[in-house]
Amino acid sequence: MSAETRKGKVKFYLDEKLYGFIIDEETNEEIYVPVAGLIDEIRNNDLVTYQKTEGKTGIEAIEVQTRKK
Repeated sequence: MSAETRKGKVKFYLDEKLYGFIIDEETNEEIYVPVAGLIDEIRNNDLVTYQKTEGKTGIEAIEVQTRKK
């Protein structure tokens, strides 16, 4: 998996469950976000940048940071 920085929008993030999903801006793919992948705190509908990696159960987002636009 490449370390290409991607852009997306937080579909939802559940603080109590420590995970959520991002919708990729280009592909509309849903990407799993574990709490360990976060750099910044995220909320529903935040615009973010992230990288995709192969996790234990499939593709997941890491290096997740909020962005302005």
